[in-house]
This record gives sequence, C-alpha cells and structure tokens, in this order.
Amino acid sequence: MYLNEFLLVALVHLLAVISPGPDFAVVIRNSVSAGRQAGLMTALGVGSGIFLHVTYSLLGIGIIVSQSVWLFNLLKLLAGAYLLYIGVKALRARPQAATDITAPAVVLASRRAFGIGFITNGLNPKATLFFLSLFTLVISPQTPILIQAGYGLYLALATTLWFCLVALLFSQQAVRRGFARLGHWFDRVMGAVLIALGLHLALAEWLRR
Repeated sequence: MYLNEFLLVALVHLLAVISPGPDFAVVIRNSVSAGRQAGLMTALGVGSGIFLHVTYSLLGIGIIVSQSVWLFNLLKLLAGAYLLYIGVKALRARPQAATDITAPAVVLASRRAFGIGFITNGLNPKATLFFLSLFTLVISPQTPILIQAGYGLYLALATTLWFCLVALLFSQQAVRRGFARLGHWFDRVMGAVLIALGLHLALAEWLRR
C-alpha cells in the first residue's frame, strides 16, 4: 500500500545523499588523512545524525524551527562555525613523513571521528529543510507514524551505507598512496571547501539582502 510512497522517498533521498556537501567532505577528509576506521566511524556518525532529523520531523519540531527566523539562523550560524573550525584545522595540515607514507597522516580516535560525522550532519540546515520537505510534501500526513518511522530507519541505514562505501573507497591504500605525498595539500583543499561551506551557511541570509 505504501510501496509507491517508499520508492519516492528512496529516490529523493538517493539524489540528495550523493550530492557533494559537508557530510561528503568530512568523510573523504577523514578517510584519506586518518584511514579506514576513522572514515567508517565518520560515516556511521553521519548516518546516526539522520535519526536526529527524523525524530524532530516526526514530532513536528522541524516545522517550528523552519518557521522561526532566529532559530533557523542560529542553526545556520552554529553549523557554519563548526565547519569553519574543522576547516581551519585542516588548513594547518603538515606534510607527512616520507618514511611513513602509507600510514595515517593524523590519529583520529573513533569516538571523535563519529562525533565529527554526527555533528556535521546534525547541524546541517540543508538537511533540516530536506527532511522537513520530505515529511510534509512527499510523505502523506495519513501515513501511520510507524510507517514513517520505518522510512526514517531506511534513510539512516541507506545514508550510513553510502558513506561507508565512500570511506572504503578513499581509505584504500592505492588511493591513499596517491594522496600521500601531497596529502597535506589535499587536506588544505578540503579545509578550504569546509570553510567555504561554513561561510556560505553563516552568511547566506546576509548575502541575500
């Protein structure tokens, strides 16, 4: 009965999750600079962040946030500040020692990698708008709450799977070896991307004036 709705939800999510953004940037950066485990934990953090968006969407809190200008702007400022923080840290990356060319350039604890992924996704205002649109425009209000929760579980699992695949790809020795000699420059480029995303989030409202 709800198959067509689920397929539409899955299609919309697929198009959204594969588009480059903050989540994609941090998973790639951590996978290349800190290795497979850090990349996978970052991916798991991103996927877990989906539950946050699903929860407030089911509770209707997302509508309140989206309609409150100061709350939504605060969310954008927090997200922008966090991306600026990790972007500046990435810009300070130093060349890796030639004798340790395939080892992780940085040591990133699993808990910290998970936290980076979770916070990056959880504070992403674009994700807020996406899930608000999904649960108000795509998913019918008549759909039972348990079915909607099942959609949310799928979205979290699908997101985690996608970013785990990204992490596995970019943490391959062959890929990391290609980045190793110029890895600090790659890290700095990713840092610049994160800073640009952070500034865009923080200043988007001001620039529209």
